[in-house]
Amino acid sequence: MVHIAFVGAGSVVFTRQLVSDILRFPELSGAHLSLHDIDPDRLAVAEASTRRVAAQLGADAQVTASTDRRTAIAGADFVVNMIQVGGVDATLRDLEIPARHGLLQTIGDTTGVGGIFRALRTFPVIEALTTDMRELCPEAWLLNYTNPMAMNVWWASVVAPDIKTVGLCHSVYWTAHDLAALVGVPVEETRFRAAGINHQAWLLEWEHEGQSLYPRLAEKIAGDPELQRRVRVEMFRRIGYYPTETSEHSSEYLPWFLRSPEQIEQYRLTPLEYADISRANLAQLDETRRILAADEDFPLEEGASEYAPVIIHSIVTGTPREVHVNVPNAGLIDNLPQGAVVEVPATVDASGVHPVPMGALPVQCAAINQPYASVGALTVEAARRGDPVLVRQAALVDPNTSSVLTPAQIWALCDELVAAHGDLLPPALRVQVGS
Repeated sequence: MVHIAFVGAGSVVFTRQLVSDILRFPELSGAHLSLHDIDPDRLAVAEASTRRVAAQLGADAQVTASTDRRTAIAGADFVVNMIQVGGVDATLRDLEIPARHGLLQTIGDTTGVGGIFRALRTFPVIEALTTDMRELCPEAWLLNYTNPMAMNVWWASVVAPDIKTVGLCHSVYWTAHDLAALVGVPVEETRFRAAGINHQAWLLEWEHEGQSLYPRLAEKIAGDPELQRRVRVEMFRRIGYYPTETSEHSSEYLPWFLRSPEQIEQYRLTPLEYADISRANLAQLDETRRILAADEDFPLEEGASEYAPVIIHSIVTGTPREVHVNVPNAGLIDNLPQGAVVEVPATVDASGVHPVPMGALPVQCAAINQPYASVGALTVEAARRGDPVLVRQAALVDPNTSSVLTPAQIWALCDELVAAHGDLLPPALRVQVGS
């Protein structure tokens, strides 16, 4: 029986979708699904939801739940990580404190100031998790969904190079699906491959019947003024390749879009958007409780849109597939730093996940990625050394942050975020540096 552990299972809607996708595979319908969360109430909701989904699908899954992580992962074949250290409150601090300093973000979970501090409070938990895995399930695959994806997988490669870790994100999948719909081609008839850094990879290959679909996309954009008001479309027009993350995310990775009210209006952006999304997620938790109390069935989406279920199925059954993963750059992209975590295609089969070397990115794409990689490098090194100055330097090289704030203002902002996050941060980084 395959054993799949979910760490951070209190993200009940996401857990429910993953469980649904997993149990739809007949070969996985009898899996042992062990759930862990530090919040007993959320864990109870996740457990009840998982049992309900299994019943709806007629699956014979074994479902267990524990607030003790070691109990949940002991003997696991796969560990799915989807924790949010500090919860919604910490997320709101990452958005609202910088905004008071004049720095706007939309999501704040991937790079920039929000991504840096989210990483720093997540790193200790990843280190503890991989330490437990080394003892309790050393051959298991760690499938990470937690953002900031690139930095978290990078940190895992530093503290636990012996643990088989891959980062998973649906951005490439949905980009390919959405663009296929936009140009009127069935996605199953297309071929696509992307490479770069998570949330800023580039659709390098996108074809239908051997022909590039980019000319059709350019024609579609040219005839639609409203489409031209999207960040990703502007990036495609200027760079020549389409980025794989939403306009909302993409806007905060660059210095071009959030620096003035005029730009925000032009590109139809909503600063601090993730604050409302986070509050909406709490409402989804309440709706889940209502469905369970009413003994109703959950509405379940068909078709696996997340990579974890298909990766698990491929490794268990030997079914070959190609997905996109986030892994350390070991000769995978020639013109991005070696060791940095990059997003590339990968083949999957019974022997595991095999990233595909993609050569060099188009030089302009690599140039856009480089500052993003530098923020990650400085953040990881700050945690490795316990150096609070490197935290500030990571923020300093972020394009969005440095386009708005002076160095002294960046130092002051980081001091305030350190105070706000307190003991969620590694002990050596809980210090004020001053401007």
